[in-house]
Amino acid sequence: MNDEMTTGVPPLPDTPLACRALALVRETESTATANHSVRSALFARLRADHQGAEPGRDYDPELLFLACVLHDIGLTRAGDRHQRFEVDGADTAAEFLTEQGLPTADVDAVWEAIALHTTPGVAERRGTLCALVHQGAGMDFGWDTDCVDDATGAAIHTAYPRLSMATTLTDEIVAQARRRPEKAPPFSLASELLRERSVPPHRTRMETMADAARWGD
Repeated sequence: MNDEMTTGVPPLPDTPLACRALALVRETESTATANHSVRSALFARLRADHQGAEPGRDYDPELLFLACVLHDIGLTRAGDRHQRFEVDGADTAAEFLTEQGLPTADVDAVWEAIALHTTPGVAERRGTLCALVHQGAGMDFGWDTDCVDDATGAAIHTAYPRLSMATTLTDEIVAQARRRPEKAPPFSLASELLRERSVPPHRTRMETMADAARWGD
């Protein structure tokens, strides 16, 4: 993976499992969503460094990468089942990681981080891995990015362009919810996005917040 790195972009884990997970994401997710997943992993690692979290002591860097890069796998065809996309994604990721031989405890940790990545106030209280996955994904929306300097942010976005990420994610979540209403239970993110997309001006708060934030859509 290192041959894809632009100067200034933190290196991605280069373990066989990390490479297979990244390949799965690139093969099954839209390019905008896959790039978001990778950027989330990079931002999560920068957040960890900023907070003084030590790899190997406070968190496992491979598990952090796996949870971040797979956190939207529920938006793929294989992950489109009958639960909220976060839970479908956690299940899909867990099945993949189990097939790859990852220990059960590590699979469970990744499952929890993915399932909770859109749940502020809970993810931060479920350990370093859950907190960093939630924070990394949020940072890619431009929130709480003070720990990222302009040069590093620009390098990350050159390597992994945004491609209207917030709009793409919204489109994918809403499309699933329209096909399978059970995927948008009341008060879930999918339910809120579906409601907002269904009324003028048809642009969701998630999109408008991304528009106004540091990186844009």
